[in-house]
Amino acid sequence: MARARSAGKALAASAAIGFVLLAAYSIVLIPFTPSTADLRKAKSDQPSVLMSIDGKRIATFRRSNREWVKLQQISPNVINALISTEDRRFYEHGGIDFRRTLASIAHTLTGDTQGGSTLTQQLARNLYPDEIGRSRSLTRKIKEVITALKIERAYTKDEILETYLNTVPFLYNAFGIEMAARTYFDKPAAKLSVLESATLIGMLKGTSYYNPVSNPERAQKRRNVVLSQMNKAGLLTDSALAGLKKRPIRLDFERQDEDTGPAPHFAEFVRKWLIEWADNNDYNIYLDGLVVTTTLDSRLQAAANQAVARQLAGLQAVADVEWGMASSRLLSSSMSTYAGMRRRIQPFSYFWKSRDDTVDAFVRESGAYRAAVDGGAAPAAALAQLRADSAFMNKLRDDKTRLQAGFIAMDPANGEVRAWVGSRDFQTDQYDHVARAQRQPGSTFKPFVYGAALVQGMLPDNTFIDKAVEIPLGGGAVWRPSDLSPPSNQSMTLRQGLMYSKNTITAQVMQEVGPKRVVDLAVSMGVNQSKLDPVPALALGTSPVTMLEMATAYSAIANGGDYRQPVVVTRIADRNGRVLAEFEGTQRRALPAVVAQDLVDILRAAVTQGTGAAIRSQFGIQADVAGKTGTTQNNTDGWFMLMHPGLVSGAWVGFNDARVTMRSSYWGQGAHNALYVVGDFFRQAQNGRLVDVGARFGGGSVVSPMLERMDGWLGRDKHPLAVPVDPADPGPEEVAPAEPRQDELERIIEQAREAVQ
Repeated sequence: MARARSAGKALAASAAIGFVLLAAYSIVLIPFTPSTADLRKAKSDQPSVLMSIDGKRIATFRRSNREWVKLQQISPNVINALISTEDRRFYEHGGIDFRRTLASIAHTLTGDTQGGSTLTQQLARNLYPDEIGRSRSLTRKIKEVITALKIERAYTKDEILETYLNTVPFLYNAFGIEMAARTYFDKPAAKLSVLESATLIGMLKGTSYYNPVSNPERAQKRRNVVLSQMNKAGLLTDSALAGLKKRPIRLDFERQDEDTGPAPHFAEFVRKWLIEWADNNDYNIYLDGLVVTTTLDSRLQAAANQAVARQLAGLQAVADVEWGMASSRLLSSSMSTYAGMRRRIQPFSYFWKSRDDTVDAFVRESGAYRAAVDGGAAPAAALAQLRADSAFMNKLRDDKTRLQAGFIAMDPANGEVRAWVGSRDFQTDQYDHVARAQRQPGSTFKPFVYGAALVQGMLPDNTFIDKAVEIPLGGGAVWRPSDLSPPSNQSMTLRQGLMYSKNTITAQVMQEVGPKRVVDLAVSMGVNQSKLDPVPALALGTSPVTMLEMATAYSAIANGGDYRQPVVVTRIADRNGRVLAEFEGTQRRALPAVVAQDLVDILRAAVTQGTGAAIRSQFGIQADVAGKTGTTQNNTDGWFMLMHPGLVSGAWVGFNDARVTMRSSYWGQGAHNALYVVGDFFRQAQNGRLVDVGARFGGGSVVSPMLERMDGWLGRDKHPLAVPVDPADPGPEEVAPAEPRQDELERIIEQAREAVQ
C-alpha cells in the first residue's frame, strides 16, 4: 500500500512538473505568435495597389485570389452547414472547445483519428500558414491555441465567421467562399443553395480528396454527411434530408483566373522590391493598403503588349512552317506567306523527326522522367514510356517550340521604366525575359567596344582593313571572327564598322582597346549585374546579359553619356493618401558626352542605311532615332535596341531552350525578328503622340561637345575609365590609345572658337 501511495505521489509530481513546463513553454511561444494588431490588420485585409504614372490601376497585391464579402452577403445555408459540421458549439466556447478536444484525443487513442480544432483554431492556420503551419507537433499546436485565444479577443463571433469564410482555400486558385461559389457553381456566395453549400463545406475536410470535379462520388457522400449534421442540428427536416441526399452533384465549373493586369512581369518585379521596402519600414503590402505609383505608362504598355502579341504570332508561324518542312530554303521575306501556309503544315514536324538525340535529351530533362526513374523505372523504359505518351509529348513540343520575347522601354533622361513585357503570355510562361533571362546580346554589345575606343582617343574616321582576322587565345587556340560575306580587304572606318556591324573590324578594334576597358565601360553604362568575361570574343557579345541591363546602357548613350539607375516606383502613399516615400534614380557620368554623341551619330546611320534600316523603310519611323541589331550564333538570339531622346526601347526574341532556334538565317536575324517588335511598338507610340517626334539628340549644343572632345584628347588620364599605359610595354590586351593628329586638333579648336564668336 505504501509503495502504491509513493508511486501515486511520484506520478502526480511528474504530472505537475510536466504541466509547469508546458505552461512555461507556452509563455515562451507567445511572442512568436501574431500580435493583436496583426490580427486586426488581417481582418481588414486591404491589399496594396500599383498605379501607372498616368493614373491607371495595373495590379493589386493580395495574399491569394479571393474577393472579400461581408457575412450578410453569404448565404445562410453556408453558415448553417459550416457550424453544424465543423464547430457545433462555436457560439459557446472562447476559441478552444475542451470537450471536443478531449473527445478527439480519446477517439484517436482508439485508432479513430478525429480533429478537435474549432473554427477559430482553423482560422489561425488559414491566416498564418507560415507562422503556425500544419505540422503535427506540440509547438505548432500550442501556437495555434495561443493565436486562437487572441483571435477571440480581437474579433466578434460574426467577424470570425466572416474572416474564416473569406480565407479558406477551395482548390483551383480559389480562396474564400465567394471565389469558390463562382468556380464550382458560377454564382455569388449569396445565392448558394443548401446542396451547393453542403458540397463546398464538405470539401473542408480534405479539398483534394473531396474535390467534386475529380471525385464526384466521394464528394457526394461527404456532402450527405454535412446534410445529416444539419439535420441533427435541427436545421433540416427529415423529409428534406431524405430528398436532398438522393440528388447528384451538379456543377457549373469554371476556373477563376487571377487578374494579372497589363504588365504582370513588371508587377512581380515591383512586388519583390516593395516587400523589402515594406519589411524595412514596418508595413505589410497585403494588409496595409499602400498606394504605389510606378513609372509605367499604361498607354505605352498597351502598345508594347500589342506589338509583342502581333509580331510574335507572325514569327511563330515562320518558325512552325520552316521547321515543318524538309527543305531549308527561305520561302519568303513576308510573315503573311507563312501564316497562310501554317494551316497546311504540321508545326516543327521536321525538327522532331530529324533530331532524335535532342528530343531524347528534352525528355530526360523533364520532371516526369526524373520522377519515373526515382520511382524505380529503368532509364530506357522511362524514356520509351514517355515518348509513347502523346499527352506528355504534345505538351513538351508546345513548351520547347513556343517562341518567346522580352521587351522594355524606358525614359533615358531619368531611368524610369515606361513599358515591360516579360514573355508572350504570363499564364504559360512566367519567366521574365527582361530582368531575369540572360542571353548573349550579339552585335548589340558592339557600341561598348567602339565607345571604349572613342574614349581612348580614336576617331570615328580612323580606318582598319576588312580582312581575315586571327587572334591567338593561348594554348594554341586561335579565334577567327568572320561575317556573312567574305572580307573585302578594303579599308573601313570605325563608323562603317559599327554601322554595318562588321565582325572583322570590331575584333581589331577590341584588340587595340583591350577587353578590360570594354568591360569597364559596359559596367559603367549599366551592364552591371551580369558577369562579362574580358576575352576578345566579348566584342561580338558572347557574355549573356539581361534586357534591362542593355536598355539601361543604351539609355546612357541617349542621355548624353549620363547613366541613370533604372526606376520602377516614384512614390508610396498610405491608404489615406499620406506620402510615405518618394524615389528617383542615381545619376553619374558614364562616358564623355562627345563619345555618346559620336555613338548616336553612327547608330543613327545604322537605322538609315545599315542593319536597322527596316525601322524607317518598313515601319515609317520619322523621329530622330538610332539603333543596333544583334544576332547570335546559329540564329539563337535576335536583339534590337532603339534610341530616341525621350524613349529607349529594346527587344529580344528567341526560344527558352537555346537548342531550338529560328531555322533560316534571314528570319533568325535580329533585323527580322526583334526589330519588328520594337518597330511596331514605336510606330504606335509615334502615331499616338506618346513620344515627341520633334525631339533631337544633343539639345542643339555645338560648343560643349567640341570642347569636351578637346578635353578628352588633352586630359584622357583624368577620365575614370582610362587605364594608364606604359608605351614601352602595353601588354597583350592593353594598347596605348591613338593620339589625334595635330592638324585635326587645330581644326577642331578653330571651329570651337568660331562657334563661340
